[in-house]
Amino acid sequence: MTETGRIFINFPKWGDQVDYTVAEVRDGKTVAYPSAAFNQENADPAKGLISVQSVVADGRGRLWILDTAAPGFAPPRPGGAKLVAVDLETDEVIKTVVFPSNVILPTTYVNDVRFDFRQGREGVAYVTDSSLTGPGGIIVLDLASGKASRRLSGSRFTAAEAGFVPRVEGRVMASTGADGKTQPFKVASDGIALSPDGATLYFTALSSRTLYAVPTALLRDPAVSEAKLETAVRKLGRKGASDGIEADAAGAVYAGDYEHNAIRKLAPGGAWTTIAQGPDMLWPDTMSIGPDGYLYVMANQLHRQAGFNGGKDLRRQPYRLLRVKIGAAPAPTR
Repeated sequence: MTETGRIFINFPKWGDQVDYTVAEVRDGKTVAYPSAAFNQENADPAKGLISVQSVVADGRGRLWILDTAAPGFAPPRPGGAKLVAVDLETDEVIKTVVFPSNVILPTTYVNDVRFDFRQGREGVAYVTDSSLTGPGGIIVLDLASGKASRRLSGSRFTAAEAGFVPRVEGRVMASTGADGKTQPFKVASDGIALSPDGATLYFTALSSRTLYAVPTALLRDPAVSEAKLETAVRKLGRKGASDGIEADAAGAVYAGDYEHNAIRKLAPGGAWTTIAQGPDMLWPDTMSIGPDGYLYVMANQLHRQAGFNGGKDLRRQPYRLLRVKIGAAPAPTR
């Protein structure tokens, strides 16, 4: 949700046929955004949306679109993985930053993004690589220069948690291959959030129940070795298995708990508590705090996809956008 109350959603191309990969919700209906034409692939992969995983309003009148360029979790199309900024006043694309090849591996799947415009000339973006088959990691991208680095790449903190076996709606969740055999659900770093002062980055793997935190100054400093960076990572407790996470202006962190159809909250200096739970909260993801004091969250039913259920699609449409009153403002980005 934007600072003026506009709501945007995205549809990654995981196998479903979609007419557009980014949309605005208007009068209860979805409309291609910023245009139907821009939602079509272009001969130049930087000039059209391919498969979008995340949309984030930056609090400065812009919507940022994170394009994986990896439909169906295929290797990212060269030059296609990018961040696109749209001016919310004109609904026109005003900036495109293509991720440099040094941070986009053949296994990379860029997943979620947070911004800090207090750093550098135009700000910094922190992006998770939630690879299914390669190393997870955090990509640090300078928005002015387009230069980027991979941090904690292949680290145990950004990898799927050892021995992780999720149970959702009473059943063990595992992928079903073309040969009918099941594979463990192993997805790397996914959810990400930034503290109100921009000093701390929170992150978690999708296949994990643990939240971690790391100082952003160390992430941005190329002189800090990976070994030193790992020693600075803090463990913030067992929050439950999460996809999306978010932070508010008061310093609280929110995390989905897809095993229990719930949302959990970590108050500053406190413990994890459940603040919302219900049968409609099927795989909570993509959290956003609006100017109205609500935490918005998508229930995307990911675990009901055919690939996790022996080829049978158990999802029930329409999908739900839910909200929970938290009485807090979004964490500032500037």
